[in-house]
Amino acid sequence: MITLADVMNNETVKTYVHKADDFLGIIGYTEHGERHAKRVAKTAERILSDLEKKERIITLGSIAGYLHDIGNVINRENHAQSGAVLVHSILTSMGMPVDDVSEIIGAIGNHHEEDGIPISVVAAALILADKSDVHRSRVRNPEFVKFDIHDRVNYATTKSLLDVDKDDTKIIFNLTIDTTIAVVMEYFEIFLSRMIISRRAADFLGCKFQMIINGNKVI
Repeated sequence: MITLADVMNNETVKTYVHKADDFLGIIGYTEHGERHAKRVAKTAERILSDLEKKERIITLGSIAGYLHDIGNVINRENHAQSGAVLVHSILTSMGMPVDDVSEIIGAIGNHHEEDGIPISVVAAALILADKSDVHRSRVRNPEFVKFDIHDRVNYATTKSLLDVDKDDTKIIFNLTIDTTIAVVMEYFEIFLSRMIISRRAADFLGCKFQMIINGNKVI
């Protein structure tokens, strides 16, 4: 079976991940490169592992997590769908079975909050892993005075963790936000749609979605 390591070492994948991040940087987006790809891959893998899914599904979740934003090499708009098409070509050329390719491209094509739906456990884990990566390390703009609200909220977030409480069937998103930089309301102002799709993803996995900010339960 093709592994995450196989995918990460693929030269086409390396180039697309790097270029996609470069292009987003030019238009002012937060980091969407290798750091984000690795974190989402590992978080999706951990979610599926904690929920005791089959090893094959765990591997597919990690691969989907690493490749989910590759469509940004074409355009930010509809990047989930264009990314799914690119990934189909890459994984097919690597010899991945069509059933496995289908799981991954379905997850990638549905990960974006504007038009995505948790259609599988792989998609649900990918959605939760992607939307939980909020952190100041993703901010590219070194001049605070130029931050827009997205930069400010990301920069204000000093800690973000996603935990699975299997016994209580909860998926818990725990954030620490520096409220001298951004208030909690600003987080919801720009990320409400992400939290809605995260709740739907948790529901699909048979869990309740809980969100804690600065020690206080908000969802």
